[in-house]
Amino acid sequence: MGTGTLHIDLEAIAANWRALDAMTGADCETAATVKANAYGLGVTQVAPRLFREGCRAYFVATADEGLELRRTLGPEPRIYAFYGHMPGDTATLQRADVVPMICSLDQLARHLEALPRHPFGIQLDTGMNRLGLKMAEWAATAELTLKAHPVLVMSHLSDGDDPESPRNADQLARFHEMTDGIEVPRSLAATGGVLLGPDYHFDMIRPGVGLYGGLPFAAAEPVVTLEVPVVTCFDIEPGETVGYGGTWKAPAPSRVATIAAGYADGLPRTLSSNLDVMAGPVSCPVVGRVSMDLIGVDISHLDRDPERVTVLDAHRGIDSLAEAAGTIGYEILTALGRRYGRRYRGLDA
Repeated sequence: MGTGTLHIDLEAIAANWRALDAMTGADCETAATVKANAYGLGVTQVAPRLFREGCRAYFVATADEGLELRRTLGPEPRIYAFYGHMPGDTATLQRADVVPMICSLDQLARHLEALPRHPFGIQLDTGMNRLGLKMAEWAATAELTLKAHPVLVMSHLSDGDDPESPRNADQLARFHEMTDGIEVPRSLAATGGVLLGPDYHFDMIRPGVGLYGGLPFAAAEPVVTLEVPVVTCFDIEPGETVGYGGTWKAPAPSRVATIAAGYADGLPRTLSSNLDVMAGPVSCPVVGRVSMDLIGVDISHLDRDPERVTVLDAHRGIDSLAEAAGTIGYEILTALGRRYGRRYRGLDA
């Protein structure tokens, strides 16, 4: 049976793309960010469903991810790579017809020398200090760069998931300062930026985590359900402990289920004794430490031993699990283990 079954709802992903698209005007294109294997959910399944929904622009991290996506989707869509034009990327960018989003002066020189007629985009640093040309660099090179006809100019918000942060308005103002008057499509908003409103939308939005059911898109349809089989159930006496280090001691006669998942499957060790799973409609607490492959669950209050438990569902999503683990939904989503069997709804819709 393996370690569990991850149910992935492609129809929900498509619905989330439609909902985000509906927040923008007719002159703003809605792309999809499908880097890191579509946030771990399977780019060869997710991207074709979004393509059928009408998405024609996709963002990946690397040229190699772009090549995989091109093989999946064929020649029609535009594919942009956030890492830009890295050393050794030239042949792959050309072969896969991937648009590198140039993020440094070195990359700009590399691209214009190696692929002078190949489409490229430009990333600008408006305050996140991660990727992109600084304001002085852009001021010094904008005239030359624009003569080479970039197809997109973008930046990225550091605090887009926090609508109260003053840095959003600061970055918006800087983006305007750096780009107003250019005749090139512009993009600033990922999921959080979309929710900040039309001032942030420009010519293209590029949602990522919101497509997959994560915050800050609180209205997103849930996308993933995780069911995990029970390996064994057993009784323990008061005072006996469960798992490594004996961190949980039974306060009374107890019955424990050991379930087939652990931190090798994307359930962090920080969830130890800080998580409930569901046996049907009944909540059951995790007891003891999460180990590599196994987790203990207190089922003393159940009237029968369960065959499986649910870790993620429509009511207990990736962000709830992330809060319990002291992390973010992005990390939970992208870490869900390869050992899970995967079932897709809407695969052949």
